[in-house]
Amino acid sequence: MQSVYNTYSLEKEIFSPIEPGKVRMYLCGPTVYNYIHIGNARSSVAFDTIRKYLEWRGYDVNFVSNFTDLGDKVIAQGEKEGLTEEEVADKYADAFLEDVAALNVEAATSRPRATQYMEEMVHFVEKLMAEGMAYEVNGNVYFRTNQFKNYAVLSHQNMDELKKNAAGRLDGDDQEEKENPTDFALWKKEVRENVTSWPSPWGPGRPGWHLECSVMNDVLLGETIDIHAGGIDLVFPHHTNELAQSESYHGKTFVNYWLHNGFVNINDEKMSKSLGNFVTIHDLLQDPSIDPQGLRYFLAKTQYRRPVAYSRARLDQAQQELTKIYRTMRAVAKKAGNTGEVSADLSEQVHLLEERFIGAMDDDFGVENALTVVFEALTLANRSLEAGEPAAGLQLIENHLQNWLHIFGIDHCEEDHQLSDEVKRLLERRAQARKEKDFALSDELRDALKENGVAVKDGRDGQTIEWL
Repeated sequence: MQSVYNTYSLEKEIFSPIEPGKVRMYLCGPTVYNYIHIGNARSSVAFDTIRKYLEWRGYDVNFVSNFTDLGDKVIAQGEKEGLTEEEVADKYADAFLEDVAALNVEAATSRPRATQYMEEMVHFVEKLMAEGMAYEVNGNVYFRTNQFKNYAVLSHQNMDELKKNAAGRLDGDDQEEKENPTDFALWKKEVRENVTSWPSPWGPGRPGWHLECSVMNDVLLGETIDIHAGGIDLVFPHHTNELAQSESYHGKTFVNYWLHNGFVNINDEKMSKSLGNFVTIHDLLQDPSIDPQGLRYFLAKTQYRRPVAYSRARLDQAQQELTKIYRTMRAVAKKAGNTGEVSADLSEQVHLLEERFIGAMDDDFGVENALTVVFEALTLANRSLEAGEPAAGLQLIENHLQNWLHIFGIDHCEEDHQLSDEVKRLLERRAQARKEKDFALSDELRDALKENGVAVKDGRDGQTIEWL
């Protein structure tokens, strides 16, 4: 039976979607004003892994993830680069899609932009005002948090704690005109020249950040959704405010399961643009020594709620683990086929491995335990190869491994490197050196090949290579 950890209840709960066989899932996407760092990518990878598992289990997943394509960060970046707000949003939205595609993140069912839903946002605010849940001051509209029962329930703080935290996180510039420190902006007036604004009954302005996601959820997924996902830093204020305004608007439960991923830490600090201690995915993917699937695997191999400790050494270790996966999968692919029969013993072993894999992933997407099963299956594959298992048996193992590895974003295990002319020349010289028993030169050439990202092994059939 599948269970997920719900941030709302702080407990694991049996997962039961609203519609049998279907999952409505929303992931808060990026504000598109810069390249995403590895902490942002962790959220995309973690919930893509969860989505892929749900799809493998037979669910039809309607996966919506937005772009916030407006706001002060977009405006500031435009001024810095000499671009319009729209040009900034287009540039970094395209970069985001390119980067996550390289990490084998499946395209969202819908990738809405906030600026596409202004009419719906204005209507949403009008209804909240009509019901006494919001008020207008000087062209700004605020949500009355003290009118919503259990406002603090998702953040698991009391109202005094929220008021204490509010000054630094909730529209601090406008605190004096609010009825309550925790009230948050649904609509913000805009009076600056050359800054995009939209018409409303309260004057030109733009929506509050929290309003955007509530409206896009409502339009694309409905009044109540199965899963709302995002980083743990979004619990308060963003998701707390989404919940309050959406449930006030519809009078119904907004989200059945709140899922939040842990941070990526560097030097024991949360990685973030504001702290300046971040590494962008865009830069990492420019490094020829980094396999995009290795970077994906590094991010996917830690259970989504746990923090990830980033370092280049840990990334290299993950890439080494992936190299072992590649090696076995390539060896199995060469021998797998339809000939022969699958022994009852092998069939039972694979069946038991699959049961354990499902059990691990059904327990709040326990990827660490699931990967233990994957590596046991890889060991079984290697033993079966050594034992001369018929092709059909190897095909059975390969099929299961391909399914499981797909969940972790590992879909391309075939060798896809092209030998450069320099590597070809070095290999030819080394082969000749070994033929002439010039082992000192052979070792020098081995080191030169290693500098070119190629490891050489010697066997009865001559030298073979692996990519580092």
